Amino acid sequence: MELTEHEISSEVICEGRFLTLRRDRVRLPDGAEAMREYVEHPGAVAVLALTDAGELIMERQYRYPLRREFLEIPAGKRDAGEAPETTARRELLEETGYVAREWRFLGTAYPCIGYADEAIHYFLATGLRLEARALDDGEFLEVLSVPLPKVQQMALSGEICDSKSIVGLHWLAAHQNGTLPGVPV
Repeated sequence: MELTEHEISSEVICEGRFLTLRRDRVRLPDGAEAMREYVEHPGAVAVLALTDAGELIMERQYRYPLRREFLEIPAGKRDAGEAPETTARRELLEETGYVAREWRFLGTAYPCIGYADEAIHYFLATGLRLEARALDDGEFLEVLSVPLPKVQQMALSGEICDSKSIVGLHWLAAHQNGTLPGVPV
């Protein structure tokens, strides 16, 4: 069965600092036409930074769209032309002050497939060393080290509830038990 929708026309509805809202007219598989609105996103990374003591580096920060604080794994958006691992290294240092000796790509997920083209590339960072962090202007967050079993329980109980952290914890568990296949970036 053919499911592909083909773009007929595309327009920018709104362009923000790093997000763009588009409206496309598409031809459906049955030949009819429809409108599709979606967000263009530059892409992001998420880092599971695991200490030698088995603690996961976490961030507590306020997320304005939901008007509340969240406990989540370090993450950030990619700059234009920047390789995902480069972004991961930069974001981990900027947000937490940590640098890692070893990096492993875990996978890519698309968190909002119904309305955005965002891709999040996940990395495991180990062999951590603390240096000085350099938050972006207007960025406020608290860095915590939390034992991994506690983080996993917090995700199951709903205390950690953002999708990127839950996906990252799933892939970290698969990596640790040897069931995560090697996936190239």
